[in-house]
Amino acid sequence: MGIIFVVSAQSTLPSVDSALDVVLKKAAHMAEFGVLWALWLRALAGPRHTAALWALAITLAYAVSDELHQSWVSGRTSSPFDVAIDAAGIGVAVLVWRLRASRARRP
Repeated sequence: MGIIFVVSAQSTLPSVDSALDVVLKKAAHMAEFGVLWALWLRALAGPRHTAALWALAITLAYAVSDELHQSWVSGRTSSPFDVAIDAAGIGVAVLVWRLRASRARRP
């Protein structure tokens, strides 16, 4: 979360060709919030289903707070679309987790 905060506090970020830049930045959003969800899942105790829901709530709340934070940084913008991208990354992480769990249960 600290790394996300520091990167979000930068007024400019390195960029490449415009179309590729958008794809790379959105993929980074998805990856960082998917990993953040997985880390919260690992850190939380209790039944896995409950921990997964708490991890989801915490990570989505942080995604919203990250966008609010960016709205105060000169040169940056805040977008609900970015929160949706973050949520998509969390969704991919949840899907991977569920697939791994179902494979582990097979005899």
